[in-house]
Amino acid sequence: MAGTSVISIQQNIILETIRGTDLGEWKVLILDGESRKLIHGVVGEDDILALNVSNIEQIEERRPTNKEMDAVYLLSPLPHIMDCLMADLERRRYRRTFLVWTSLLHPDLQARLDRSAMAKQQIVYASVLNVDYYPRESHLITFRDPWSFPTLFHPACNHLVRRHMEELAQKIVSLCVSLGEYPTIRYHNPQKPSHEASILCSHLARFVQTQLDQHAKYNTDFPPLSSRPRGVLIIADRSLDLFAPLLHEFTYQAMVHDLLPLTEGDKIYYKPSASQAGKGQKDKDQEIGEKDSVWVKFRHLHMKDLLDEMVKDFNAFKAQNPQFADSENPTTINSIKDMLAGLPKFQQGKEAYSLHLSMTQDAMNVFQERRLADIASVEQSLATGLDEDYKKPKNLADQVIRLLDDDAIEFPDRLRLIIQYLLYRDGLLPTDIQKLLAHARLPAQDSEVIYNLELLGAHVNRALKDSRPAADYHFGKKEVQPQASDESGLSRFEPALKVVLEDHCRGTLDENIFPFTKPHLDATEGLIGQEHVSQASLRSAKPTWARTRPSTTEPRQRVMVFMAGGATYSESRACYEVSQSLNKDVYLSTSHMLNPSLYLRQVGDLSVDRRRLDLPADRPQPRAPDHLFEKEMPAPPPPAPSYKTQAPVEGMQQMRINDDRTHRKPINGTHQHQPSPPQSASSAGGRLVKDKDREGEKKKKKHNFFGSKK
Repeated sequence: MAGTSVISIQQNIILETIRGTDLGEWKVLILDGESRKLIHGVVGEDDILALNVSNIEQIEERRPTNKEMDAVYLLSPLPHIMDCLMADLERRRYRRTFLVWTSLLHPDLQARLDRSAMAKQQIVYASVLNVDYYPRESHLITFRDPWSFPTLFHPACNHLVRRHMEELAQKIVSLCVSLGEYPTIRYHNPQKPSHEASILCSHLARFVQTQLDQHAKYNTDFPPLSSRPRGVLIIADRSLDLFAPLLHEFTYQAMVHDLLPLTEGDKIYYKPSASQAGKGQKDKDQEIGEKDSVWVKFRHLHMKDLLDEMVKDFNAFKAQNPQFADSENPTTINSIKDMLAGLPKFQQGKEAYSLHLSMTQDAMNVFQERRLADIASVEQSLATGLDEDYKKPKNLADQVIRLLDDDAIEFPDRLRLIIQYLLYRDGLLPTDIQKLLAHARLPAQDSEVIYNLELLGAHVNRALKDSRPAADYHFGKKEVQPQASDESGLSRFEPALKVVLEDHCRGTLDENIFPFTKPHLDATEGLIGQEHVSQASLRSAKPTWARTRPSTTEPRQRVMVFMAGGATYSESRACYEVSQSLNKDVYLSTSHMLNPSLYLRQVGDLSVDRRRLDLPADRPQPRAPDHLFEKEMPAPPPPAPSYKTQAPVEGMQQMRINDDRTHRKPINGTHQHQPSPPQSASSAGGRLVKDKDREGEKKKKKHNFFGSKK
């Protein structure tokens, strides 16, 4: 899609910072465990080594002292990392220090650094990058923090919420600073809420506003001059849309994350099934990411069209590489040369198409085995309130029970169906909930998932004569227009976030439900004319009364969304679609990405003992390794040569004719104890071989610092 990739933005910030420390001399780059993951995600090791960096080291590990070389520290602002840094300064491990933090340092840690005489002597440069986030796609950013969900919504974590919000706000501000945006801020304000976390968005929005204002106060070059219209930040949380994490979505990316056993960590991998591997597909985990052009092109395509489009695209790919059409019988030298020149790119493309054809087939097999077409038809009626003919649905209870009784329907799908029916009815009688669970034959602990939804604002129980109006969990749900496409019957639902973004871009988003943090300043700007107001100079903006819509040649306004508690892949797709249809750059950021199984597990954990959650706040805090504080032992002096007097006859008795040992080792044994000259080439080949081996090991370590997949 058009627009600036946040991956490229973060990559440029990191590389330009390292390049800025270049004084024409070689230097060492020092990272910690967290900053290494952050940099590994966007920057290649070769790109760093090309900037006069001789080696990349990790601050927690044992490292040699090198007082003849400068060091660039790119570190996370954590207490134990500060301890590691102070240990290095105490030891004067390097000649000069260039210090860069990935985000703002806590005032207590900054004060400790300011008081240090060693730091004043050795640190010649210090800065903050504001890059403490993980771009997952060009317009999708995560904080890799799945513990954010229980921290925000678990009743036993209330005392952790304020500190966690401050941390979230700092990461959101880092993203805004990286994008060069000083946005207006709007936040979700639920109407007539029933859950304690309903004030979450308003508090988080004010934390972000305060930190943004402080950054602008102390950085006079922020925001940078630009003709781009001033951006907007929309803050919402998981209670905005309770249907989105539960529905079966049939676009490619969402479907494979729901149905296939992907390995998700720092990167995403998939291992094709045994049947697909037997057809020539590599039997190993293969990475899926932004470097995979096939994935980027097709990830938001509906599965109905995916196979046909992928085969058509593969045929076009083969047509662009005619040298491989008859690769079994290359007839000329030139044809062989052409084949060899294009072989790496062709092989890479061939493997990508093979991988995605396998994934598509595996996903469709699951779709048929689990009878998802029947389930999805009912789900769409529950989520939209309309049947396939766009009329009020009838006999939904009978359809749900029929599916719950079907042995072909898997238990997780039954639980998802019950929850969606409960949301559709805005609560059920307790006896009705038990009847549904009995039909589904679900274990008792699954009822905890249902009742825990109250912590996210759902009405679970409903009295027999309850006259309250039904809640609308799908924000701004509008009349769905009939579509001509065949898949519309299984894909009528659109996430609430898409409705919010469309209303905002058209200037019709309700200010009561999404108020501004500074209504007296931002309200007028946040309405229909906002896209014409430049953040560089709000007072000098030219009149725009004669303009009806922004030109496609002008810089596009950036709309940043933060979804607290996790975002879904359907919401990510919606952001890309709004960007395309309404000429905006929409960036979705969140603590972590949700698939249905993870969401159900996290909702179920809201009622377990907090000690079982293994929250980072409850773990022992990391400490700097002890070896950093050990006193370096001076190098032992070389042993004095010893000469042993030996009788000539005794020496002759030890000699052996034609024995190689008499040529390698003197009789008196003094050669093995004789200290070798440190830089002499005449000190035998053993030392040189060892030095070469050691140098080779160092080079090997240097070029594999980031390592392979985690």
